[in-house]
Amino acid sequence: QVQLVESGGGLVPPGGSLRLSCAASGFTFARYRMTWVRQAPGKALEWVSDINSDGDSTYYADSVKGRFTASRDNTRNTVYLQIASLKSEDTAIYYCLGWGYWGQGTQVIVSS
Repeated sequence: QVQLVESGGGLVPPGGSLRLSCAASGFTFARYRMTWVRQAPGKALEWVSDINSDGDSTYYADSVKGRFTASRDNTRNTVYLQIASLKSEDTAIYYCLGWGYWGQGTQVIVSS
């Protein structure tokens, strides 16, 4: 049974930071690229970041480049998204995707 479980979201003031985690199980995590997407209230899904299977290549949407950092620990079957210099427009539910599966999401609210 494939599971992706995100955590680490919360309420953070503008300029703050969080580290989101996504723990994977049920598939050979180390073989697959992982993706982060987000959905802001009332808006379409937005691709945020990809990280390749080895973790040595990362890709980012222009809207988050320089502020967000994806990483992974294949020994823990976990992918991370460090989000920093947060803005109100980063408020969204953040999802990780892998091997065609989605997690349940973790909510990030950026507000003073």
